[in-house]
Amino acid sequence: MTPESIIIAGAGLAGATAARTLRTEGFQGQITIAGAESHYPYIRPPLSKEYLLGKAGEDDVEVVPENWYADNNVSLRLGVPVTEVDPVSHTVRYADGGSQHYGALLLATGALPRPLQLPGTGLDGVTTFRTLDDSRHLRDLLADGGRNVVLIGSGWIGMELAAAASSYGNHVTLLGLEAVPLGGAIGPELGRFFRALHEGNGVHFRLPASAREITGHAGKVTGVLTDSGEQLPADIVVIAVGVVPDTALAGAAGLELRNGILTDASLRTSAPDIFAAGDVANALHPFTGEHIRSEHWANALNGGKVAGKSMLGHDAALDVIPYFYTDQFDVSMEYSGFPSLAAGAAPVLRGSLESKEFVAFWQREGRVVAGMSVNWPRSSKPSAQKTIKALISARSEVAAETLADPAVPFDQLMPDA
Repeated sequence: MTPESIIIAGAGLAGATAARTLRTEGFQGQITIAGAESHYPYIRPPLSKEYLLGKAGEDDVEVVPENWYADNNVSLRLGVPVTEVDPVSHTVRYADGGSQHYGALLLATGALPRPLQLPGTGLDGVTTFRTLDDSRHLRDLLADGGRNVVLIGSGWIGMELAAAASSYGNHVTLLGLEAVPLGGAIGPELGRFFRALHEGNGVHFRLPASAREITGHAGKVTGVLTDSGEQLPADIVVIAVGVVPDTALAGAAGLELRNGILTDASLRTSAPDIFAAGDVANALHPFTGEHIRSEHWANALNGGKVAGKSMLGHDAALDVIPYFYTDQFDVSMEYSGFPSLAAGAAPVLRGSLESKEFVAFWQREGRVVAGMSVNWPRSSKPSAQKTIKALISARSEVAAETLADPAVPFDQLMPDA
């Protein structure tokens, strides 16, 4: 049965995409989007890349133009988030004390920066990184160059921020718990590739290392004391040690949680008429038969589409192959696949790391389960990413030697070739 009204708790990419999908699918009922931030829904990847570097403006990060919401009769409650959900009465309560009934509810509450219990985190010049306001503030701090910047965290966001900070002409040092940056995500060989890229652009590493204390004077940050006793000078410290799913609303409502809000492949939660999408959802993936919680842009986009259709009772499943990308200095990388299946496997390389132009394939039992392309010509037909996704979907065995052989064109690797 089609609901009369739909409330979306969370004004990000997943929530806005769900609203757009609802209208595209012909839903004529009431749609309300409520979020904690005062900004119109925006996409996050440019915040640590083009927007941070001043190469993109705020219009470039909007999910849809601002006038779309009014034109499509979608009510926005910006800065007035949902604070309480009652699954029994099908009502929500807002931060301003108001309440509203829903026929279906989408929880797209996203994730929050992982807190770091460390002395000095409240000093001026110390920041986390998650929102549009965070990116705008950090850009103002970095733009003039000549500052000592310490990044705490050697994951994708930490590395992207290090690249941006260095590009502005700052002195950048990055701390991380791993021996190799990104090693847990793409393995030590490719992690070393990214480390060498950064070092070639002036970034300094302390790995493995952790911060013991952030030091300051007169309320302003002056340095970071590491676990080895080294004192690193710092005018700016960015804490980028990952995020945690924002499950407070779902937990208080009694929904089943497990590393996020647990859902089926159609993004239904354990409560009737409540769905979850985006960073907060730990969704069953039909390909692996396991639950996957992804914090990447493509998951929020595709999850919003699936949630929109599912809330209308249509058959829909989040069955796309996970995808993300990064841009750092002169390297543009795209990744498709399942990191959990690729874990521990050595990549099969086509091209060379030295040329900064290669494709890496990860296999399990002879089948491709993930792939990464770096600076690979987009003019190749089919593209590297299309080839990778097709090989994963086909589940057919391919010899590692064939994957690595540049004489075998991608169209011959395609399953229907």
